Amino acid sequence: MKKILIALLTIISLNCQGQETEKFNLGFENQKDEKSISDGWFKWGSYELTIDENAHSGKKSGKITSDSTGNSFGSIAYKIPANYEGKTIKLEGFMKTKNVKYGFAGLLLRVDGNGNSLAFDNMQNQNITGTKDWQKYTITLNYPEGAENIYIAGILSGKGEAWFDDFVLSIDGKSVQTLKEIEKQLLKAQLDKEFDNGSLIELSNFNTENIENLELLGRVWGFLKYHHPEIAEGNYNWDYELFRFLPKYIKAGNTIERNKHLVNWIDSFGQVEECAKCQPTDKDAILKPDMKWINNQSADLKNKLLYVYKNRSQGKHYYIEMTANVGNPKFKNENPYSNMPYPDDGFRLLSLYRYWNMINYFFPYKHLMDKDWNNKLKEYIPQFINTKDELEYELAAIQIIGDLQDTHANLWGGADKIDEWKGSKYPPIHLRFIENKLVVTDYYNAEFKNEIGLKIGDVITKINGNSIDQIVKEKSKYYPASNKPTRLRDISADLLRSNSESIEIEFVSEDSNPQTKTLKLFPKDSLDIYRWYKKSDDKSFKMLNNNIGYVTLQTIKEEDIAQIKKDFKDTEGIIIDIRNYPSTFVPFSLGSYFVSSSTPFVKFTNGNVDNPGEFIFTSNLEIPSQGKTYKGKLIVLVNELSQSQAEYTSMAFRAGDNTTIIGSTTAGADGNVSAIMLPGGLRTMISGIGVNYPNGQETQRIGIVPDIKVKPTIEGIRKGKDELLEKAIEVILKE
Repeated sequence: MKKILIALLTIISLNCQGQETEKFNLGFENQKDEKSISDGWFKWGSYELTIDENAHSGKKSGKITSDSTGNSFGSIAYKIPANYEGKTIKLEGFMKTKNVKYGFAGLLLRVDGNGNSLAFDNMQNQNITGTKDWQKYTITLNYPEGAENIYIAGILSGKGEAWFDDFVLSIDGKSVQTLKEIEKQLLKAQLDKEFDNGSLIELSNFNTENIENLELLGRVWGFLKYHHPEIAEGNYNWDYELFRFLPKYIKAGNTIERNKHLVNWIDSFGQVEECAKCQPTDKDAILKPDMKWINNQSADLKNKLLYVYKNRSQGKHYYIEMTANVGNPKFKNENPYSNMPYPDDGFRLLSLYRYWNMINYFFPYKHLMDKDWNNKLKEYIPQFINTKDELEYELAAIQIIGDLQDTHANLWGGADKIDEWKGSKYPPIHLRFIENKLVVTDYYNAEFKNEIGLKIGDVITKINGNSIDQIVKEKSKYYPASNKPTRLRDISADLLRSNSESIEIEFVSEDSNPQTKTLKLFPKDSLDIYRWYKKSDDKSFKMLNNNIGYVTLQTIKEEDIAQIKKDFKDTEGIIIDIRNYPSTFVPFSLGSYFVSSSTPFVKFTNGNVDNPGEFIFTSNLEIPSQGKTYKGKLIVLVNELSQSQAEYTSMAFRAGDNTTIIGSTTAGADGNVSAIMLPGGLRTMISGIGVNYPNGQETQRIGIVPDIKVKPTIEGIRKGKDELLEKAIEVILKE
């Protein structure tokens, strides 16, 4: 017995020693502060983080508690240097939840490199809500090249509480606690730090000729970035090469001297070897590289650029790749320079050059813009150079982003000054444009209903004496969108924001003359604000009267699909509501229920790293039939809230044998997104692949065109009617 006790004590001692010597505190047991997060863990988001005694093992866990509104998120995070090699990275951990709603809880794994997120998952698509006891969860990702930092975390979005414990991070099956770290061999581009603290470039008092010279430089700089083999190898920090070249270039006295500088600059990167693998542009490409600007240059410069093009880089590229399977562009090694919120002259010019060339070579919808992208570089050079402060820089960025006319393209991070400019105080009402008028559609908080003095269906006509039409006209350029309904959707959420405690509005109630009132505004965290539609924890499907099934994709879960098929197989019809964002990807798992044979529903256009600017069609993608096909009518409801995955899902359902789509113009932004980082820590995105029907018809900007157009009316809003749903029921019951 004594030997057994000694053996047990030895094991415990060894385990304790192992815990003490672990490199990373992933189990919370080593927290020195009994209540506060510390010892390697840090806070992301706004929710409260604490150390809690409710643990999966040991005596401590990390806990996230939402605020009273549940309109934000909280994350308890840990950073680990990515000094490892491997193919896959896995995060395991235990989580417990209580009353999670209007969002989700999950583990989070993110791998960053040079300011970009290279791999990411936060389990949002698993839609974990409600109250659940301790369970083990796992995230597995491909381990990316160029990884610099690994972030592991627990995350809570919406309302509720979540506990996390016993995280284990492994690469290729080996724990990072014991995995040997490697000394990474950095590329020359990564070693170049000369301009980390500023470009030392000053640009001012530019005339037309100066701007034309800068336009040409921007084109040459971007062309070389994506075509020159030495740059593709990572042998040059291309941002900083711009700053080295600019001082000499801007002093050129004439066109001949300017062109000579450019030719010598190209030569300075060494002789480009002849390319044996470079393929000509596909004759069937839907978009082809634009060489007109090169052909318009002097003979020496033109020949130099065309030689680089003919012998351009092939394969792996330091700055760009196409993602596996999907094929949207992944912009790599683009430093966001987050330490300079208001970048200096050189970095602002770099921001424009970077963005314009990314779009020029890798945006699949360049041909759908109302205005020629070729003219945008010259147009925006003075605007980016002449911005006086951080706000003006952000506004210039969002304007050129808006010129893409892509609802996916907006400022999704780093635009702090624009957010302040819009206002920190919010109205207690939800607004939508109905019949081209700004209409009150909901109260954020029921307790304010009586004191607001506005009824559902009231039409706001003026704000602080200015007409709604006038305000919308002035602000539209700051609201990127694929089409007008989507732009109005986004503007409506901000029109009554202000930095004042109240605003003056003029409004019209039913059968009344215009009235004026002072509307009190509130801090955001004191209201139950929702952006597009009210979140719900309701079951995703139910039976309506007249034997009609109803499904909302807002809350659908994978496990719901079998039950939907079982419960609704003998119904007169099924209504699928996609006036929301699907919580689960269902085009194939549910879409297959509505086709009697394998049916094409989509094909894509993909760019080409080996020939930037070329886009070709993929083969058709089909919805497979799974044998038991639904025999009734399928009605799909869409509107301007239907965006991206919602639009893609609508396309899948449209392939059904007996589908009718009812509603109005959708957001017109389909396809997987690609993130773009700009100097100043600005983050934006683009629709990264072209999404088309099998006949080649595009969905970008157009959206999903309904078979039956129905829009809500002001009268219907006042009466609390859902006119799209009513029309769907009518169509199903019609013989």
